[in-house]
Formats: sequence, structure tokens, C-alpha cells
Amino acid sequence: VQLQAFGGGVLQAGGSLRLSCAASGLIFSTYSMGWFRQAPGKEREFVAAIRWSDANTYYADSVKGRFAISRVPNTVFLQMNSLKPEDTAVYYCAHRALYGNIWTDYDYWGPGTLVTVSS
Repeated sequence: VQLQAFGGGVLQAGGSLRLSCAASGLIFSTYSMGWFRQAPGKEREFVAAIRWSDANTYYADSVKGRFAISRVPNTVFLQMNSLKPEDTAVYYCAHRALYGNIWTDYDYWGPGTLVTVSS
């Protein structure tokens, strides 16, 4: 499975941005897809995930109410609203084929896309 994320950029606080991530290659199944981020000097953290079977969504407390994850076949989106400087990070999408911990367990990772939010 290959993942490619798009949509990163530079914007001011309060703005919106939509990330997309397309999965390609040999995809036997999808249990979930998720977004993680890593800010400079910090560890990678969970942002949001979506369970493929029923589109149930999961969010980190820090983005709940501001970010929305959605999906179409083989593609996951992350709509980010009311962005804050602390949202600045490299955002990674991830894919898991079979059942696992939707908050942490992913098999495939994309190369990341940078989001920079200025104050």
C-alpha cells in the first residue's frame, strides 16, 4: 500500500485547510485510516481516524470540534478549521488493513505534508 498526502501549506491562525490522502497499490482490505502529526521537537501524535466499515470517527481532544475526517474509496480527508499555531506540524496519513487499535496501530505510512499556521 502506498500513501500520498496532499494539501499542506502555510496559513494564518483561524484559517482552514483540507488534507487528502490517497491509498494505492495492492489493497486487500482497509480497517481504518488515520492522521497523525509531528511538531518540531515533539513526538508524533494521533490526530484523527476513521473506521472504514461504518465511517465511525475518532479524534484527539486537541482537535475535536475543529477537525473532521471523512473518506471515499481509497482516500481519506482531514478538514481542518479554526487552525491554531500549535497545529503546525508535519501531518502523516496511515493505513491499517486488519482489526487493531485505531488510535495507535497502523501498517503503512505516507511521507507527510507540512502545515504551518502563523499567529
